[in-house]
Amino acid sequence: MRAGRGSRGPKRGAGHAAARRGARPVGCAILTCSDSRRGAEDKSGDAIERLIVRAGHRVVHRDWVSDDRVAIGGAAAAALARDDVDALVVTGGTGVAPRDVTPEALAPLIERLLPGFGELFRMRSTFDVGSAAWLSRAAAGVARGRIVFMLPGSTPAVTLAMRRLILPELVHVVRMLGRLPMES
Repeated sequence: MRAGRGSRGPKRGAGHAAARRGARPVGCAILTCSDSRRGAEDKSGDAIERLIVRAGHRVVHRDWVSDDRVAIGGAAAAALARDDVDALVVTGGTGVAPRDVTPEALAPLIERLLPGFGELFRMRSTFDVGSAAWLSRAAAGVARGRIVFMLPGSTPAVTLAMRRLILPELVHVVRMLGRLPMES
């Protein structure tokens, strides 16, 4: 296959196809980090919620905080303390602007980084935003036995991440973390 727009790699859902359904829906928390997007203005958070529900999972908690390290860390810690949260999806604050502090705010909570997520997200993003993809600090890791995703604040970016990377592997990673029973 030739390089360029048509060579996006494996189709959506490739990989752990058998692992897409769990014994129960995955419980997800959404945290939007923004000084300007809340409620009806939070299009990226809405897109994340819509895609989670469409995939058969549940949004059990949703919160909005300003671009502030203490606020982000506190809200993430509170979400991760909930028994019904298996995955935390954070949107916003992953760029290079001075107010983009999400990775720094979540660093004390992250026990294990999953560098492949950010690498794959940036690679896939080049098809949409070109060389600007390397400016993203999108990442994933494990905190308190849960999967945590840190995504940009743009709606196209979160849609790409959810459809192409997160949802196809969500049940599998939650199983691997022991929050869903392994298949027999």
